[in-house]
Amino acid sequence: MSESPEVVPVRRKDREVTDEAWIEALLTRAASGILAAVRDGEPTINMNTFVYDAEERCIYLHTAKTGHTRDSVEASPRVCFGVYEMGRLLPAVYARNFSVEYSGVVVYGTADIVTDEAESIRALGKLMRKYAPHLQPGTHYRPIQGHESEQTTVYRIRIERWAGKRKVAAADHPGAFLFGESAAPPWDDWTKQEPPK
Repeated sequence: MSESPEVVPVRRKDREVTDEAWIEALLTRAASGILAAVRDGEPTINMNTFVYDAEERCIYLHTAKTGHTRDSVEASPRVCFGVYEMGRLLPAVYARNFSVEYSGVVVYGTADIVTDEAESIRALGKLMRKYAPHLQPGTHYRPIQGHESEQTTVYRIRIERWAGKRKVAAADHPGAFLFGESAAPPWDDWTKQEPPK
């Protein structure tokens, strides 16, 4: 296994996560991520599927053979990549105190365009296993062929540093609810509630 990335401190120490297993678990289960780069002095992002390789401490993703992401990485390989999970919304008597539960990881490193055919095929196979684990190559689909890996751009982000952050409220937080779901108000009249301390 590759060397552990450096932990980047976050401002809110009460929400900082330095546990490597927690960070890796979120990178493993997150459904999508956001790659941030700079090209010609302009910030660029790419929202994409990806796979975290715990052995190599890297992230693989792929895009079209040409486009903004490839241009950005070729111009400046220094990138960051983030994943995020939203928890419950947390109502409060005063709007300014509304909050949300969340878990997030940001990694910093260098993105390389993978040119080795065998590594490209391995990375694309890892992506297939992450997103379609119930489908088996050779049974449910034809495995990736060498010439097919040349029709896409595979990126490897070598993780140098990472930061983890989360907020979790008590299970009985008054009125907590998930986005998109309706919930009964936690109180009928905000003016009858105790002001925050």
